[in-house]
Amino acid sequence: MTIAVYPGSFDPITLGHVDIITRASQMFEQVIMAVVKNPGKQPNIPINEREEQVRQSVKHLSNVSVQAFEGLTVDLAKAHNAKVIIRGLRAVSDFEYEFAMSQMNKRLSPSVETIFMMAGLEYQFLSSSMTNEVAKLGGNIHGLVPEHVGRYLVARRAEGAQAS
Repeated sequence: MTIAVYPGSFDPITLGHVDIITRASQMFEQVIMAVVKNPGKQPNIPINEREEQVRQSVKHLSNVSVQAFEGLTVDLAKAHNAKVIIRGLRAVSDFEYEFAMSQMNKRLSPSVETIFMMAGLEYQFLSSSMTNEVAKLGGNIHGLVPEHVGRYLVARRAEGAQAS
């Protein structure tokens, strides 16, 4: 069985992420979406809520599981006997960072390969940070995130406005 891990902060999960995981689910027998708690980043959405949003976004994919994770992705891959780490690319500017990370992962765990998947054309501009910014400023995020995530972000903005 070929198992792959698709790690990310998914803060929030976007339709670009859903596009990549949908295509990956057709390539691998099992895919684990690792919702990463990155100590170097200050998340906009708590990890337990991100994990649930991701779970709701991929519930239609029977061979995809979701788990929150903190630590090295290669350690998660080894724990699940995964042979592949999936990394999404939007633009050439993503490649340098992702390439360096893949080389470090290869050094840490030579048996785990990294594959890069390009976002679909309609999502190549899309990032979680850009989506958060648009949502915080009251912009239209329809078509950028799954509907339940959009409702969540709009509700959070409304709560923040009431608290001010």
